[in-house]
Amino acid sequence: MRMHPPIARNDASARMSLANLATFAEELRAVVGDEKRGREMIVGVVGRGEGHETYNARGSLMMFKALASQDGGDFSLMERTLPPRGRKPPPHRHTNCSEAYYVLDGQVSVTVEDDQLVVGPEGFVLIPRGTAHTFGNAGDNEARLLVIHAPAMDAYFAGLHELWNREQPPSTDEERALMARFGMEPA
Repeated sequence: MRMHPPIARNDASARMSLANLATFAEELRAVVGDEKRGREMIVGVVGRGEGHETYNARGSLMMFKALASQDGGDFSLMERTLPPRGRKPPPHRHTNCSEAYYVLDGQVSVTVEDDQLVVGPEGFVLIPRGTAHTFGNAGDNEARLLVIHAPAMDAYFAGLHELWNREQPPSTDEERALMARFGMEPA
């Protein structure tokens, strides 16, 4: 495991003067009050198993704790469950965002390019933009993880929810067409 040296908290370059703090506070107030970007300000704690939006696809429950509409599309965060032996997303690349996984419970198998990884609780995997990947549950019990997309991808999961909640599951071609609309290409 690679260790990084700690950042010294008393480093003069890391300190913020009172003047800088006041400027930062003004900028923050301007951003929070910025209605031109269409942000909906939702303040509060979003707990385990909760989300501002909840979707279901491939037997997986996806609870969005942060949405594009809250931060101008900078990133989205979901808590996701993965059923044992559930269907994996088709291997793909994101042309427009990076993705990251932080496993909370269970064992998640992640394929990154040609590498097969098994990630347990408190394990983290970053999938940089343009990197081929897929993932699924590697264990016999439900897995739970946090998934981050930057920029946000919650609109894709809303569409995926619609596809998977029809009378018949979508074909691979239908799923790939939706993926293409949101900047994903087959790997």
